[in-house]
Amino acid sequence: MKKVMFGALVVALMAATAPSAFAESKEIAVIVKTANANFWQNVRKGAEAAIKEQPNYTLNFQGPASESNVADEVNMVDNAINRKVAGIVLAPSDPDALIPSAKKAWESGIPLVLIDSAMSPAGDKYYQAFLSTNNDKAGRNCAEELIKRIGTTGKVAIMSYVPGVGSEIGRVGGFTSYIKEHSKIEIVGPFYSQSLMATALNQTIDILAANPDLKGIFGANEPTAEGMGRALVQAGKVGQISAIGFDGNQGLQDFVRNGTLQGIAVQGSFQMGQLGVQTLVKIIAGQKVEKNIDTGVVFVTKDNIDSAEAKNVLY
Repeated sequence: MKKVMFGALVVALMAATAPSAFAESKEIAVIVKTANANFWQNVRKGAEAAIKEQPNYTLNFQGPASESNVADEVNMVDNAINRKVAGIVLAPSDPDALIPSAKKAWESGIPLVLIDSAMSPAGDKYYQAFLSTNNDKAGRNCAEELIKRIGTTGKVAIMSYVPGVGSEIGRVGGFTSYIKEHSKIEIVGPFYSQSLMATALNQTIDILAANPDLKGIFGANEPTAEGMGRALVQAGKVGQISAIGFDGNQGLQDFVRNGTLQGIAVQGSFQMGQLGVQTLVKIIAGQKVEKNIDTGVVFVTKDNIDSAEAKNVLY
């Protein structure tokens, strides 16, 4: 009886002090919102750069077909736990849906590092570090830049992506708050593209037609901003509407260069992947790390797009 009680106590202590610093597996799983976007492929490049410095570990990069396939991402995390990986770097596509999986990782002694988007507060104890853009600050910066260009009156549309995602809540929330606090601008939207470029294009075409007096527009992530830019071109609105985007793939860079977009807020996506893996390796080794790590944003315009600062974040 004493042996049974002692065994139960050991299990409880292991769960309470998880994650373990003595990982048996050498696989690091990097699981992102979707594998089909340049932003996440740049995260992959960062993770691959980090793993080259860690000859004792291997990298397994995965992501669903789209950001709205939350169940697929949950399955990927659960499968990684079942494989008993050394650790997981995760960009959760939903603030609540991934909490049960994060709890399983914790109970299994598998360290978890979040990147890009947070979980709801109920999941805070199950991860050891969170690397992200300060999305509220970045959204406010985008609103500030838009007001500089259109003034404090008029109408602005918000083109968002997946409602309820941690990054979306902070980014669009920060943008909206700044507009309300510093102007009398009327906000149209937000409209949700589900991170599909074609959906964003069609939504923007409709919004431009329904709001001929629109002065500004904000596209809150890569596929949304790219669809928005294409719609501005198709509608012949380039130069007539001030447009601010988010993220920095080649298509968005081209829109900045040709004046379709007046600026893009670009996250350190490569840094997220690189620092995510580096931080995870430190945790596995039992080293202390900061709970929250800001990976930063650069606001890129036609004037600074060729600067070293911009080139470090564009992809």
